[in-house]
Amino acid sequence: MVTRWFCQWSNMASSSRGIQLGSAWVQRKVKLRPQHRGIHLVTDEVLKELPELRQFSVGLLHVQILHTSASLALNENWDPYVRDDMEMMLNKIVPEGIWLCEHRNDAGPRKIVATVNGCLRDGRTPVSPMSPMASTSS
Repeated sequence: MVTRWFCQWSNMASSSRGIQLGSAWVQRKVKLRPQHRGIHLVTDEVLKELPELRQFSVGLLHVQILHTSASLALNENWDPYVRDDMEMMLNKIVPEGIWLCEHRNDAGPRKIVATVNGCLRDGRTPVSPMSPMASTSS
């Protein structure tokens, strides 16, 4: 199962002039369902697992993936072929079954961590159907 960490930080309280005061943060560990190799939209699954986002009116969302054979990307998605194009290029760059690391027994390359930073607006990521979060699995 792919494990991801999600951290939020936000100003929460408002003054009478609408100026944001104070701060709070939430850190959650979320497990998403396993996926086969490919590009997968995960925005809805991520938001479903983070009901705390609703308490933030504005903030910054940090999304980190700790799995060694997966990555995160934030892309435009208005064209249904965007994921196909990304997958085609990634398969050319990193063909399945080819090990591109010189030191197979060195754990260093497997410790790579991917992070996506995004904004929060009205308790949700301003990610729309036009720009969802995508996860790649190998």
